[in-house]
Amino acid sequence: MRRIVKYAARYKWWAMLAPTCMAVEVAMDLLQPRFMAQIVDDGVAHGDLPLIGTLCVKMLLTSLLAVLGGVGCTLFASVAGQSFGADLREGVFAHLLGLSFAEADRFRTESLVTRLTQDVNNVQGFFQMFLHMIVRQPLMVIGGCVMALSIHPKMGGILVVLMPLVLFMAFTGFRLIRPLFGKIQRCLDTLNGVLREGLSGIRVVKAFQRSAYEEARFREANEDLAARNVQVAVLFSTLMPFTFFCMNLGIVAVLWLGGREFVAGHLEVGGVMAMVNYLTQILFSFMGVAFILNDFARAKASADRIREVLDATSSVPDLGTDTTTSTIPGVDLEFRDVVFQYPGAAGDPILQGVSFHLRPGKTLAILGATGSGKSTIVHLIPRFHDCTKGSILLDGKDVRSYPLATLREDIAIVLQDAVLFSGTLRENIRWGKLDATEDEIREAADIAQATVFISRFQDGLDTIVGQRGLNLSGGQKQRVSIARALVRKPRLLILDDCASALDAATEARLRHAIAERMAGTSILLVAQRISSVREADAILVLADGKVAGIGTHEELLSGCQVYREIVASQTGNDRVGGND
Repeated sequence: MRRIVKYAARYKWWAMLAPTCMAVEVAMDLLQPRFMAQIVDDGVAHGDLPLIGTLCVKMLLTSLLAVLGGVGCTLFASVAGQSFGADLREGVFAHLLGLSFAEADRFRTESLVTRLTQDVNNVQGFFQMFLHMIVRQPLMVIGGCVMALSIHPKMGGILVVLMPLVLFMAFTGFRLIRPLFGKIQRCLDTLNGVLREGLSGIRVVKAFQRSAYEEARFREANEDLAARNVQVAVLFSTLMPFTFFCMNLGIVAVLWLGGREFVAGHLEVGGVMAMVNYLTQILFSFMGVAFILNDFARAKASADRIREVLDATSSVPDLGTDTTTSTIPGVDLEFRDVVFQYPGAAGDPILQGVSFHLRPGKTLAILGATGSGKSTIVHLIPRFHDCTKGSILLDGKDVRSYPLATLREDIAIVLQDAVLFSGTLRENIRWGKLDATEDEIREAADIAQATVFISRFQDGLDTIVGQRGLNLSGGQKQRVSIARALVRKPRLLILDDCASALDAATEARLRHAIAERMAGTSILLVAQRISSVREADAILVLADGKVAGIGTHEELLSGCQVYREIVASQTGNDRVGGND
């Protein structure tokens, strides 16, 4: 919880001003019944119009001060609360970006969206309300009791009986409601997950005519969330009428006892009116405590979920201190007996004793069946994960000796899924290098073979990209994502099966353009097609996480059975290599 509180501590002065203003409002509110009693008992009863006028002016002035105090409290609490919420949301998001893939995958996307929005809003709302109520409720209770007892001490017995009852109901409600809010947030996670899947896969839903099925999934999640909220509403609505009953019971008791005291000549009418007002203020303050506890239960459940994210630590610690890198254009990359196993996963490791050497300025292609570990190698180089055993060397140094920022600065990766962001084509390409010039952007687009289709758009590079690039074809998105990587002019370019949507001719032009205009850059190419890898300086063949062979196309044809089988499956010629 301290990790969350530290965000609020930044606005402690605003947070202190809010209760101070509220104290002014409470003090003024407590004076009102006393003035009213004086008007009735001393002014009206004796026909003293000047006194009535004086007291009315005092009531008007105190009301004005109360308004100013209330406005000040709301202003300062809003500034502190909204700023705290914004900082907390930003802090959680920044912490998420700093986690490794293993920790980020542990939280579902829909759950993270809920935590960054609804949960932060719940905590922020409670903090803001707390600044209003932390002074108002205690001072109103204490001040109301003092003022009531000063009018007629015997009537304090009514408060002694009612206050424990109201407090008991408030804390009972808190104890019963608190666990329900955690369930509500989990239901909201599920609803967001169904919504996200249904909207992102809407083309598949329509193509397979599964709208009714998705509607049923959403309805089930939606009704579950509604049922949980109804549980809370029913419980809270059961407690509130009892609290109102206690308050009305207290008013009846005050009127009955006050009437007796008035008849006996021990209390004036104004005193009875003031007692009713003070009792109402006190009991409403206790009801406010019940509302605070209810909101605290909701905020506590949300705070626990936020804390889970903030307490998550990366399994890829950024402890490197070596910021010196080579000045040559390409990197020297070496894997030495690398083994990788996902934490807690059963079965054989994903990679088992993988070794290879990519020299500066050369191209190494990786080929293998689905699930052979190709993409895992890609993720290990920039330390999205750390290898379980063995070592990965970059320019002769273990990748763990570099700070993550230094390590990733020299690497550009184009992953299988071509993810684009909302904005223009120019902004998406510049995303790879924020200070890229117009010439650099156009050069990268040209190398990536994107200029051809960009020139057909009326707005060219200023064409707006729809959400996730939905107004572009698969091949167009891949070429924009490749341009985004090329604009960085990296020392190591990793292409993870990122040309699968390109036709053979376009892919060939892309390979030749990269080889010609990115000379000196080390390239790690992951592909499925033989035509994509046969011109590489070396080809690494993976099978079930192990190195089945490494060499040029011709060397593998003559010496690697797995490679020959892949070539045969793609060319339709089962008489390749060997002695055939």
